[in-house]
Amino acid sequence: METSYIYEMRKPETEETGKLYPAIFLMHGMGSNEKDIMSLVSGLEKDAYIFGIRGSITQPPGFAYFTIEGFGKPHRSVYDETVQNLEAFIDNALSTYAIDQDKVFLGGFSQGAILSMTLGLTMGSKIKGIIVFSGYIPAFVVEEYSKKDVCDLHVFISHGQKDPVFPLAWGEANRDYFNRLGATVSYHAYPEGHTISLENYHDFRAWLDQQLLNK
Repeated sequence: METSYIYEMRKPETEETGKLYPAIFLMHGMGSNEKDIMSLVSGLEKDAYIFGIRGSITQPPGFAYFTIEGFGKPHRSVYDETVQNLEAFIDNALSTYAIDQDKVFLGGFSQGAILSMTLGLTMGSKIKGIIVFSGYIPAFVVEEYSKKDVCDLHVFISHGQKDPVFPLAWGEANRDYFNRLGATVSYHAYPEGHTISLENYHDFRAWLDQQLLNK
């Protein structure tokens, strides 16, 4: 698959001709990488296509997808280009591999969560569900982006009650925003900081397992 992104892909262990498989696209947080975020779905590679996408900006000790100009405010031009490039990556994967178009999931932590929510809004019915670990929706996305109907979208949102990077109120705002748009939201707050706790991980995996089973 031709793309400007460095990524890691895992295919179903046994691909059967004519069979379609779910796809999960994962994006990491600032300073991390695609290998780190892939650990969240360990074991699912048997029955799904999994893509870990590396941010294209060097951010030691890892990478980032966009730069920021202020608290909760990405640089608009960089962010817009990143969203367009990620949409192209996902569309390319959907047309290249034997993917079940009704079981496409996006997820990520921090910057990856921010982008997952944005892509869920801009790609609409192409996406079945999004997984949000500690993120926010930039104001310009809410106010200016062209958004699709998300009434069929399923959203898992989690946030740390003691998050020193993104306030808990931002997680609650994510929940309220997607509820207003008519998405099906599963919201969880944990007594943690800017991280994914073991309890959070278990709740997410239970949610994703159920989504993968649903028609």
